[in-house]
Amino acid sequence: MFSVEAMSRILDVSRSGFYDWSRRRLSRRSLQNLFYIEIIRDIFEKNEKVYGVPRIQRALREKKMRLGRGRITKLMKMAGIQPIMMRKFKVKTTDSAHSLPVSANLVGRNFKAAERNRVWVSDITYVRTRRGFAYLCVILDLYSRRIVGWSLKGHMRTSLVKSALRSALSQRKIQPWKLVFQSDRGSQYASRSFRKMLFENRIISSMSAKGDCFDNACAESVFATIKQERIYQQQKILLTRKWICFVTSKDSTIAGDCIRI
Repeated sequence: MFSVEAMSRILDVSRSGFYDWSRRRLSRRSLQNLFYIEIIRDIFEKNEKVYGVPRIQRALREKKMRLGRGRITKLMKMAGIQPIMMRKFKVKTTDSAHSLPVSANLVGRNFKAAERNRVWVSDITYVRTRRGFAYLCVILDLYSRRIVGWSLKGHMRTSLVKSALRSALSQRKIQPWKLVFQSDRGSQYASRSFRKMLFENRIISSMSAKGDCFDNACAESVFATIKQERIYQQQKILLTRKWICFVTSKDSTIAGDCIRI
């Protein structure tokens, strides 16, 4: 420990100034900041350290505390609270360079549905594991924003998206020709066998514009949440000698799924 005299000399401050500062009481604003920091830290810890400013602000409002985003940002910075960020890496999951027929874009960027089972959106993403990549296909109901079907395999052939559709159809009862199925122009969705499956179940096919990721932005958002809050945060990809298991927490809309590799 250094003496007050030595520290004052090194920091170029007077001893009287140091003692005056040490006896000074915290301001009301400073006490409020300390209080809010503890509340924010509690919300952050209870939500697995993934909540950023917007969701912390919503959580505070639920507690009848109204803080602006600027102040929350400042308090989080003061407390060293930093949510888990996504890793930047990209694997191509869409192959639109094919001669297969494509459907018109019936959805555009209107990501709202009047009722359930009117618009389903599907996409494929990758999950990196120690033994290579696994591929996850999900189907999202635009009305409830819930995942109604999914499939995880060690490849991204047509059987991946067909398995996801079977999963969705086993959970939801749909009306003939009332459901629009929105996807990209990938060869999996444009394949004859998948289009036949849609026709047999009386589902209307819709595809986004070529190379336009914004037409499937809602599905991309779901993938971002899954990866940031489940995979990268807790590493819930369980590897064994012959199996890959995709495991999520009990409050997720996706159940566990395993594939043999």
